[in-house]
Amino acid sequence: PPIYAEKGCIIMEIKKVWKIFFSATGTTEKIVRTVADCLAASCGVEVTEYDFTLPPEREGFPSLTATDLVVFGCPTYAGRLPNLLLNYLNTITGGGAYAIPIVTFGNRAFDNSLAELCSLLEAHEFHTIAAAAFSCEHSFSTTLGGGRPDENDLKDAENFALSVFGKMVKSVAFCQPINPVEVDGDPNAAYYQPRDRHGDSIDIRKVKPVTTKACTQCGFCAEVCPMGAIDKNDCTRTPGICIKCCACIKKCPQGAKLFTDTGLLYHKEELEAMYGGRRAENSFYL
Repeated sequence: PPIYAEKGCIIMEIKKVWKIFFSATGTTEKIVRTVADCLAASCGVEVTEYDFTLPPEREGFPSLTATDLVVFGCPTYAGRLPNLLLNYLNTITGGGAYAIPIVTFGNRAFDNSLAELCSLLEAHEFHTIAAAAFSCEHSFSTTLGGGRPDENDLKDAENFALSVFGKMVKSVAFCQPINPVEVDGDPNAAYYQPRDRHGDSIDIRKVKPVTTKACTQCGFCAEVCPMGAIDKNDCTRTPGICIKCCACIKKCPQGAKLFTDTGLLYHKEELEAMYGGRRAENSFYL
């Protein structure tokens, strides 16, 4: 690209590749950047980034057109997209841009998040042409997918990007339309419900991290909180809604944040016992 097809078939003229993502602890960001950079290099076009992780960036959205190719990344929370992002995501528009939806998940499963992201983008004037799900380090664990995405995952991301580029070139060379990508999952399915070993549900929705005496009130946790939930004047307070992304915990320079809620810790230990010893596979849809 820029590449074209005959009248009546898909016309693909890519002038820019976009990296657009929500990434509280940086894992989704790494995957999206790798895929987008490889695609931009293959297409010979510029690449631009829009990170909507922090609240101020969710007050707007880039103006996109049919000459844009968007690599759009979100994490999986309870088997779906983070529900507190949905109000914002339902305001965006693609302007006819091509899109590659990508979700990340914490070594258990992506369940229905990828199907939900594909459906959402298609409903908002994006044209999905491929999709992927990558296993990454879980938000509240370092055992579940610890250290991922690693070198092998990033190589997978590059190979995926090259496969997408090949699909784009083939669609034009043979005058073949690209239909919306089909993925596993149900975009309207219920959220994953944490349960204990007796089958009883564990409700962690209102759980918030606590702050130890190691806190120096540097304010960094408040700066990186995607929900703006932490009091900037007193970092020990979290008056807003916590989505358990663990940005404040994993990024605190003093290691002063942690969870102590017994239900959340039980759920974490159960997940680590069931899924901590494996390497969940990445999934690709072309």
